[in-house]
Amino acid sequence: MNTPHSAPVALVTGSSSGIGEAVAGRLAAAGYRLVINSARSVENGRKVAAALPDAVYVRADISVEEQARHLVARTVEEYGRLDVLVNNAGMTRPIPHADLEGATPELWRDVFALNVFGTWQTTVAAMPHLRAHGNGVVVNVSSVAGSRPAGSSIPYAVSKAAIEHMTRLLAKACGPEVRVNAVAPGLVETPWTRDEPFFAPIADMVRQTTPLRRVGTPQDMAQAVLDLVGSTYTTGQVLLVDGGAHLI
Repeated sequence: MNTPHSAPVALVTGSSSGIGEAVAGRLAAAGYRLVINSARSVENGRKVAAALPDAVYVRADISVEEQARHLVARTVEEYGRLDVLVNNAGMTRPIPHADLEGATPELWRDVFALNVFGTWQTTVAAMPHLRAHGNGVVVNVSSVAGSRPAGSSIPYAVSKAAIEHMTRLLAKACGPEVRVNAVAPGLVETPWTRDEPFFAPIADMVRQTTPLRRVGTPQDMAQAVLDLVGSTYTTGQVLLVDGGAHLI
């Protein structure tokens, strides 16, 4: 493990719960100093930061460019460097794919503002700092919906497809100083998916039909992120983490 003054720094957006919280915890255990972020869940975010060995919480809505830049600036102000950016923050609203009218232009704008533009804005703001030491890492959180005709809504699925292609383009543009990869989770059990009725039948199907016969956990996704952070000869890849659901 690095000494406190040389320990690398990771920023995980949307890390007050669920996958982001698990990713932060796994990176902290690997010796990283952490910046925890959310747009609304301030109390939870502060609790997550307080539970880690060396972490701070910064509230910011990355769909707003000024706030995305502020988030990165606060990270560097606090720790003097940035080594890993995990773009986890995202949103959706379950809408049946056949309900075309339900997927309003307003919803498309909201989904893309956070999932796509927020990811882009935070990455652009972070890139000079990630390049500074010659071994920066970006890991984007996508979804199986980015490559399959699935997902909680069409706008959500299209936003994740955009993130996956953004990942490949950034990897090509930002090497060799920065590696850019993505994880694409299948269904993951989080407080939100447990409480949202839309996901119950999907979870049952996953448990009955997929090779691993279970729904994913935030810790499964955190391990995948950590694997990509440490995979020093991998860039431009989208790692599918779905328990084998793509095989059925």
